[in-house]
Amino acid sequence: MASNFLLMLLLFSMAAHSSATWCICKDGMSDAVMQKALDYACGAGADCNPTHQNGVCFNPNTVRAHCNYAVNSYFQRKGQAPGSCDFAGTATVTTTDPSTAGCAYPSSARYGSNLLSTVVK
Repeated sequence: MASNFLLMLLLFSMAAHSSATWCICKDGMSDAVMQKALDYACGAGADCNPTHQNGVCFNPNTVRAHCNYAVNSYFQRKGQAPGSCDFAGTATVTTTDPSTAGCAYPSSARYGSNLLSTVVK
């Protein structure tokens, strides 16, 4: 009986974890293309403050890392609405958490205001 409970608990936790989605910039995009997506996301409602100098998500200080954070913030703030992770073909949805040490990426609209990025991993 206990083993059935543990199996059900394990399956539930795996299913709950796998439903998280993030938006990231696609591989192979130039810095100029990613900067355009980054600028758009930041100007259209994404919380980009964590990627500014001294922000919890400033490092790594690369266009790709900042683009990933910005498009994901936009995607989460839009409630993961269809089309909100496209950015003219620059971004894509992933189920792999792009968070880095010290910078947690929100995985839902609930955390779209960067609540999680203040948590140090």
